[in-house]
Amino acid sequence: MSDVTIRAVRPDDKERVVKAFRALDRRSVYLRFFSYRKELGEEELRRVTECDGVSEAVLVATVGSGDEETIVGLGGYVRSGAAADIAFAVEEDFQRRGIASRLLQQLARIARANGITRFEADVLAENMPMLTVLRRSGLAMGASQREGVVHVTLSLA
Repeated sequence: MSDVTIRAVRPDDKERVVKAFRALDRRSVYLRFFSYRKELGEEELRRVTECDGVSEAVLVATVGSGDEETIVGLGGYVRSGAAADIAFAVEEDFQRRGIASRLLQQLARIARANGITRFEADVLAENMPMLTVLRRSGLAMGASQREGVVHVTLSLA
């Protein structure tokens, strides 16, 4: 298995993020965005790669280095008051290797340092791998389900 590095996203990651999105299979896109899409919008791409690291933070999981560096996972949060919405995507060949868990733990450290007290996520009920990551995070978790979507709250306190 290739070594996976977790680091903060950079503005020069735009093309790597586009390639990573295109590498996701249709099902992974659906589980992440609740719909099928072929591309990320320009504004969405800008928000992902030009976040401030405080109210919005994005980490990428990469393999390789230099010109060969490839993004295989991404996790981020967007702050809303004392809470932040979180989301993740990991390329299929790299799933079930703990990448989402590593991204979550590092995002939790960043969020705590910035005064965020809880994470929230809406996860499709059929997305058992993501629900398992959240459940096994070691963070106190609350969950409610409605119309096939599980709303999860993770305490960072």
